[in-house]
Amino acid sequence: MEEKVDADSGQKAPVGTLVLFFLFLLIVSAVLFFWRPSSTSPPPQELVGVLRPEPKALENFELVDQRGERFDRDRLLGRWSFLFLGYTHCPDVCPATLSILSQVQKRIADLPQPPATQMVFVSVDPQRDGPERLAEYLNYFNPDFIGLTGKMEMIDAFVRQLGAGYMRGEETSPGNYVVNHTSAIFLVDPDARSVAAFSQPHDPDTIVELFDKVRIYLASRATS
Repeated sequence: MEEKVDADSGQKAPVGTLVLFFLFLLIVSAVLFFWRPSSTSPPPQELVGVLRPEPKALENFELVDQRGERFDRDRLLGRWSFLFLGYTHCPDVCPATLSILSQVQKRIADLPQPPATQMVFVSVDPQRDGPERLAEYLNYFNPDFIGLTGKMEMIDAFVRQLGAGYMRGEETSPGNYVVNHTSAIFLVDPDARSVAAFSQPHDPDTIVELFDKVRIYLASRATS
């Protein structure tokens, strides 16, 4: 009876099999050579230093707005959010930035097709900034603004997600102290992703112009 010879016996594979094998390798090599994953075009030069390297999806958080209502990640969905850290006893930077954000909101509203936006002021001084205090303070600038406060650990976690920071100074008298904080305005997209930050000096026209370019660029990435 004729014995079968397996692959381990050292028998050479038929020539036809080798030809097909090398033909297969050639086809695979050609595909790998000519196929390239679609690369994302670099952002415009003016967005360098404004855009994050990659959009960062924010994890859920739980804060409270000036009406005492819960504010979490879901309330960032469906609109562009401009976020600024500060506190109501801030002597200069916060009032100036909130005034600028009010102008930004008006300019965006005047666009031919204005996107849905919201301006969010995150207090990093929850000891003095309760909901009522925030409501009174923000009414000076724009009653449509949203003010957030909450437990210190929740504020800390949210601030870290933005890549920002703050530090409370020593009391100069009972209840009087300053809070040093990041002065950038952070932009969160309608998918609750941190996508950009506008550094000082802040100018309303410049912010609106850059915001429009950020939207165009991110839309082009989504369709590429």
